[in-house]
Amino acid sequence: MTTLARRLGVFDATMIVMGGIIGAGIFMNPSVVARQVSSPYAMLGAWAFGGLIALAGAFIYAELAQRRPEVGGQYAYIRDAFHPMAAFLYGWTLLLVIQTGGMAAVSMTFANYFAELTGIGLDRTLVAVVTLAILTVINCLGVRSGANVQNTFMVLKLAAILMLVVLGWRAIGGGNPSSAAQPPAGGGFMAAMVPVLFAYGGWQTASFISGEMKNPERDLPRGLLFGVLGVVVLYLAVNLVCIAVLGPQALAATSTPATAVMRAALGENGARLIAAGIAVSTVGFLSQSMLTAPRVYYAMAKDGAFFSTVGTVNAKTQAPVVAIALQGVWAAIIVVAFGLYEQVLNYVVALDALFFGLTGAALLVFRKRDAAQVSGLRMPGHPVTTVLFVVAFWVLAASTVIQSPRNAGMGVLILLLGVPVYYFWKRRRPGVQA
Repeated sequence: MTTLARRLGVFDATMIVMGGIIGAGIFMNPSVVARQVSSPYAMLGAWAFGGLIALAGAFIYAELAQRRPEVGGQYAYIRDAFHPMAAFLYGWTLLLVIQTGGMAAVSMTFANYFAELTGIGLDRTLVAVVTLAILTVINCLGVRSGANVQNTFMVLKLAAILMLVVLGWRAIGGGNPSSAAQPPAGGGFMAAMVPVLFAYGGWQTASFISGEMKNPERDLPRGLLFGVLGVVVLYLAVNLVCIAVLGPQALAATSTPATAVMRAALGENGARLIAAGIAVSTVGFLSQSMLTAPRVYYAMAKDGAFFSTVGTVNAKTQAPVVAIALQGVWAAIIVVAFGLYEQVLNYVVALDALFFGLTGAALLVFRKRDAAQVSGLRMPGHPVTTVLFVVAFWVLAASTVIQSPRNAGMGVLILLLGVPVYYFWKRRRPGVQA
């Protein structure tokens, strides 16, 4: 029987971690945060606090990766710690809402920048769908093919961010009259954390490809730590430049802070440069999503909780091509049907936060169930820090539903609809644990 190929190392893991986190959010969300809090210190504080949460998550997932170096990562952690239905609901919402919804939104963002940069009058929905199709085909060619493309785009993303930071400093001290003013207070610190954690989200997707790493117990924890630390440094640098160049009031007023910074530094040429950088970043995020998330659907099928064909591996490429194609097609359907972005922010964050907390709780279960020490990275300050991580994400999930009951509530409804679907699959294949 053909199995997944173990071809990825620590560099791949680090690039996948960073690629899963860095998308279009860091180029836009600084202004969203600035509209929620009233001072530069609170803005930077929100991004620093988000970085600490992401780093805590990296340590938790690093220890989980050593304890359960299996295909599907987060799916396997939830399944083994709690119940197969809880893991199924994670995979169900990942496919229908979290991953594909985010991919649909990002592909439309790319289509918008593509139209702006090229001036080609193609339908933007068509551009988004074609982009998804190309990346789907590339990843069907094998994990090494998908990883090479993802790594290339990750390097280009890093270049775009470094360009923004380095060239942005040229515009500091230009006498911006709004730099001393403060934006009006918005929804407060918790509201600011929604776009922050959305921008920091994605490190967990690296765990999905454990089954294709040469040494997952060693390389995945290192990749998680290196990748998250690198992103925290980059994000703080970007926000510091945005605040220093534009000032709090102008930052809150613009919806394109990165473009505003580059325009201040280099004029319209700078604006076009960063637009190209954002376009590259969006494609890089899509490439990473195509590489990682299908491994969860593959693991679900192997557990008997999904169509059996989704759990097959192509004999030539050793890739789960049906799972990859399924994700690409569903993301394209969402693009055609909705073409959303802002709504996605709320219902993706709500469900992501729910399962982040549940995954943190899985570490509590594994530590109690198996007292054996792992030799690599461990969560510092456990169990107190792990409990705080769990509580922080569950509070965020609840507050997101309260603040945006319509959009976040739709995600919760899709989650609940997964319960009868789970029992359908369990009855359909009673001989397999589901």
